[in-house]
Amino acid sequence: MARLFITPREVDLISDLTKEIVKDVIGQKIYYYRVREEYSEVHDVYEEAPEKVFDPPIEIEARVEWNSPTRSTNNFGTEAIQKINVYIQYRDMIDRDIEVREGDYLSYGTNFFEVIKIELDKLVFGLVEYTTGMNLSCTQARTGQIDKIPHGPTDQAYSDPGAIQEVFVQQRGFAENRLGPTGDERALIKQGKLDLPPQPAPAEVSPKGDVRQIPSAFYDES
Repeated sequence: MARLFITPREVDLISDLTKEIVKDVIGQKIYYYRVREEYSEVHDVYEEAPEKVFDPPIEIEARVEWNSPTRSTNNFGTEAIQKINVYIQYRDMIDRDIEVREGDYLSYGTNFFEVIKIELDKLVFGLVEYTTGMNLSCTQARTGQIDKIPHGPTDQAYSDPGAIQEVFVQQRGFAENRLGPTGDERALIKQGKLDLPPQPAPAEVSPKGDVRQIPSAFYDES
């Protein structure tokens, strides 16, 4: 589309809208583990690090496409490999100063995945400098590649705290919400084009909304 009609203001609006969908509506998240090559000892022959060193995990809101595992048979029996596709909002990574790289790892549920391929998603109105998001193709990590305890939510079959996410709080451009720092930025709020604090206030799904003995329900202070 012609630049005459699409200005940075329209681009900021698109960015804020996609952030709103990912952060305030969908509620899926991954935990991203950055590999520290400078601290990981690389094998001289295989050029891999048997014991990798990772930065602390970063919680990132995303859209996750969960695919059925592929099964193969080898000399040791049947093996199931899980693959997922993860969509991350591009401007969010810039605002939070997070570099997403091939070869890093992430967890979703009980599984850990290696980021195999990263592709930029669509351009905003065809403007080459503005990208809507990033698509991460991930495959399940082999045993021993990453030895971490997964963060919840994991699986309803488990009884440990956090296995089921009972609280989801919108971010709405607030630096903090009831759960703590968000790292969230909305361009139109930052530029003073929308009121601060945003209205309405962040809503949540939590036991606070329970009026019918439901473990977790919608809650809105207004």
